[in-house]
Amino acid sequence: MEKFFKLKENGTTVRTEILAGLSTFMTMAYIIALNPNLLTGFGANGQELWNAVFMATILSAAIGTILMAVLANKPFAMAPGMGLNSYFATVVASIATAAGVTYAEAFGGGLAIILISGVLFTVLTLLKVREKIVAAIPGAVRLGIPAGIGLMLINIGLGSNAGVFNSEGTPFYMLASFFTNGPSATKAAMGDSYGTMVLYVITMFIGLFVIVVLAHHKIKGSVLLGMLSASVVYWIGCFCMGQNPFASLSGASFLPPFSDMFEQTFFKFNFKTLFSIGYFSAIMTIISFCMVDMFDTIGTLYGTAKRAGMLNEKGEMPDMNKAMLSDSVATCVGACTGTSTVTTFIESAAGVEEGGRTGLTALTTALLFLACMFIAPIAALIPAPATSAALVYVGILMMGSLKEVDYSDFSQSVPVALLLIFMMVTSGVGNGIGIGLIAYSIIKICTGKAKEVSPLTIVLSLLFIGKFFIIF
Repeated sequence: MEKFFKLKENGTTVRTEILAGLSTFMTMAYIIALNPNLLTGFGANGQELWNAVFMATILSAAIGTILMAVLANKPFAMAPGMGLNSYFATVVASIATAAGVTYAEAFGGGLAIILISGVLFTVLTLLKVREKIVAAIPGAVRLGIPAGIGLMLINIGLGSNAGVFNSEGTPFYMLASFFTNGPSATKAAMGDSYGTMVLYVITMFIGLFVIVVLAHHKIKGSVLLGMLSASVVYWIGCFCMGQNPFASLSGASFLPPFSDMFEQTFFKFNFKTLFSIGYFSAIMTIISFCMVDMFDTIGTLYGTAKRAGMLNEKGEMPDMNKAMLSDSVATCVGACTGTSTVTTFIESAAGVEEGGRTGLTALTTALLFLACMFIAPIAALIPAPATSAALVYVGILMMGSLKEVDYSDFSQSVPVALLLIFMMVTSGVGNGIGIGLIAYSIIKICTGKAKEVSPLTIVLSLLFIGKFFIIF
């Protein structure tokens, strides 16, 4: 294990890597249930399809993360990307309407789009085009990427990590519902769910402060211990309110639904329904998935690697092409099994913060994903606010890269500011990089410094202008 993962060379140990892998898994385990919910309308399109996507989510995440561990020896985990899965569901709905078929029947058309985009990712990676794109991202934009990802993590933790619903099915969001509306209005809106909502807020903050205190005292596993502490607080709170936090274990099935995946989504590509939305729309949709996944992956890899001190003296991540190849192959695997684009998860930062530096961290996360085929009900016991605590903590740490920005130079400060806002508001790493590239190019050109902008940077800026104003 030492020889394969080069643990000593990377200043880590087996224990540290395993704890880091567990931390990463716990912060992203929500995707196991959330992805099939989003892709199937929360089961509205049939339990069989939900089961199929559930299995596809686990398998694609595990296989992609194993590839990251073996090919690139990096501590990053992969799974079907948030944002991309919601977009995928919209595309499938459009295909169903255009082709006059059910959502489940149109699902194969959506998978065909993912397969094509995955093949394109792989080709671009093998030709080292993606590597050249990374090099074309100017230093000003690179400085903002880790901080932008940090803001996204904080936003997920405080803003969109909902898990409480009122009697009418309206979700609760910590910042918007609790802190913005005020207690009276929130209590009226949430009704009987108000107590659970308050417990969510208390749990998150207790978890966050436990992590901060443990990290201050340099205690190994601070993120993991903080999440577990928050979980215990949540479980005790549930019992105090007369709720059983372990009720979901009663009657839960621990058998993986392989048969549903093979019948519903496994290699079930439908190119005929794909082009029912029109050839131009289909091509533009494929390009959209390509661009979003490419820049989300580049941004996540670079931002997390910078935080971990894994960049060389040139500000580059060694073997990044291997990491991106793992990502592109994982997308193809996801398409074949039955899910939307698989990408590198920003939650990998939780494992990196725990000291994960090699592929052993990723391998640990992958094995835990595989185990969830049999223990998914147990994994679901970790409450959303415990995950939120870890995400907020890691997000705050990643914002430290802003101290390197020269705020007296508008060609740095403006692109970084726009990048931060776009990443957080649109929940897309690629969108932030895109607006950062556009702003950087325009400012440099219009201030007589066009020679400082590489031709590829200008091309990328034009492509993003097309993406923002033409494709969508």
